[in-house]
Amino acid sequence: MIVIGVDTHKRSHTLVALDAATGATRGQLTIPATDEGTLLGLRFAAELDPVRVWAVEDCRHVSGRLERGLLASGDRVLRVAPGLTETSRRAVRQPGKSDPIDATAIARAALREGLDTLPAAHLDEQALEIRTLNDYRDQIVCERSRLACRLRWQLVQLAPDLEAKLAPASLDHPQVRERVARRLARLPRTAQVRVAKLTLKRIGQITVEERELRAEITALIEAHCPALLAEHGCGPVTAAIIIGHTAGAQRFRTDACFARHAGTAPIPASSGNTQRHRLHRGGNRQLNRAIHIIALSRARTDPATRAYLNRKHAEGKTKREAIRCLKRHVARRIWRILYTSAPAPHERPVNPNGTVKGDAPALMQCTR
Repeated sequence: MIVIGVDTHKRSHTLVALDAATGATRGQLTIPATDEGTLLGLRFAAELDPVRVWAVEDCRHVSGRLERGLLASGDRVLRVAPGLTETSRRAVRQPGKSDPIDATAIARAALREGLDTLPAAHLDEQALEIRTLNDYRDQIVCERSRLACRLRWQLVQLAPDLEAKLAPASLDHPQVRERVARRLARLPRTAQVRVAKLTLKRIGQITVEERELRAEITALIEAHCPALLAEHGCGPVTAAIIIGHTAGAQRFRTDACFARHAGTAPIPASSGNTQRHRLHRGGNRQLNRAIHIIALSRARTDPATRAYLNRKHAEGKTKREAIRCLKRHVARRIWRILYTSAPAPHERPVNPNGTVKGDAPALMQCTR
């Protein structure tokens, strides 16, 4: 068996194959970052060993095409976080930095961490589509916020009395934009007024585009995982972040693996007689943010969640520690929803009693 470390770049990928038992180098190849290059890499791997695992540096904006080609061929692909390779580089005698050195460090990091512990790449085209649309929606929303701030500063000079009456984010509403447009129409036709009108027009266009994107994303989520939208505190945008950044719940063996990926699993911080855990600042921060939003929404509006938090407070936990416990429960619930809604249940692992691993009763109650 071999482990092939892949150092990914925009134009090329460097492959280094290591023997899984001895760690010795079995081969090295640099391929172009194209479909033809992926075929060259597969032929290179097939000549070395039929049993192989690919350890790809987790930079999906440059490794996505390669991962899709490898998965389509039936190969097993693991994602290695860039931070894990630093220890592998320091542990070898060879100094310097090059693509082969980096690829070797990636393969060694995969062997050191364990091939069964690293997250596996997974093809989920629906999740990719949802994430792509939601990322674009986030971009235009940020653009709208910048334009709104710019317009308000222009109104400070053109119509300060009107600007003082505008509430935060009020330019998102069509009635407010119409009122601003009427005021600008009465002003002298200067270059500053013209720019303000163009800015206001662009804000309206983005608002319409964002509304259409939100409706499209909601329809995709209802077709992909409608149970997620039924969760208390989980709206379409939050659900889109969860689905897009999870990229297939089947690649996580347990809810604990998913919680570690989301940064909601606490880290041991004990010493001597002191037994405690601390916040994990790693993991996918976008996924962590989505789970945090759900936790805060439940803490504010769900009676069962408030009772759970009150019990944690009575146990001596602080408000932040209680929220962390709640986020761990939410992560478990989300993983079960995504896992059980998979389109191919026959491919999922099965327990000895015939039940599917990860299946759980209807709703995880926070009162556990």
